[in-house]
Amino acid sequence: MKNNYFHKKPYSNIYKSSSETSEVTSQILYGEKFQIIFKNKNWMKIKTSLDNYIGYIKNKSFTNSHKPTYKVFVLKSCIFNKLKNKTKNFLPFAAKISIIQENEKLIEFEKNKWIKKTDIKKIDHVEKNYLKILKLFLDIKYVWGGKTYKGIDCSAILQLLYYYNNKFYPRDTKDQLKYSKSNIKRKKFRRGDIIFWKGHVAICIDTQRLIHAFGPEKKVIIMPINKTLERIGRTTKLVVKKVSSIRY
Repeated sequence: MKNNYFHKKPYSNIYKSSSETSEVTSQILYGEKFQIIFKNKNWMKIKTSLDNYIGYIKNKSFTNSHKPTYKVFVLKSCIFNKLKNKTKNFLPFAAKISIIQENEKLIEFEKNKWIKKTDIKKIDHVEKNYLKILKLFLDIKYVWGGKTYKGIDCSAILQLLYYYNNKFYPRDTKDQLKYSKSNIKRKKFRRGDIIFWKGHVAICIDTQRLIHAFGPEKKVIIMPINKTLERIGRTTKLVVKKVSSIRY
């Protein structure tokens, strides 16, 4: 089956195999496009259109008709019900939606599901100040395979930066490393530099500090660049494989 479909839950785990006990390798967000490779009653094997990422999701909550016109530009946007009361559900950053109707403060993106107008931007919006996006995730816990306010990993932050701005970027660090152009000869770091190790990535927010989802600290954190280089080298014996720059 090769038709395009769109995810219609706030987000779902992508599993390595068709079992909830298997490894979570990534997540798929509301409005994200994918193709179905195989499906049965409970599971679908999919390939995401953004980056050709292959894995398994539960067989529910998708559509083959979705023309997004807006996207979420906050860490999480609270979903209100038909009575305009808050629910316990949220749309994550970069979720892509269409508008059914609106009032002064809210827009309806599905029947009886509303979010604040102030939480969204037009689908073609490009955020040139990428620090606004990176800092949304400060103190969010580190979760392998995560891509949302519930938890995120180091490579997901970088990919989401590009995904929000309607640009391709690979999901996993090993592929990001291959895809990114190298500036390894640079002697000093600067804002927007991307530092790659084997299995890890961080982004410089200025000449002295970087931001990353750091497993040992269990969260997204800002750290001094030199101390981070020393710590990773001392504790893991890893060296910097490449230095690149954010470009979109």
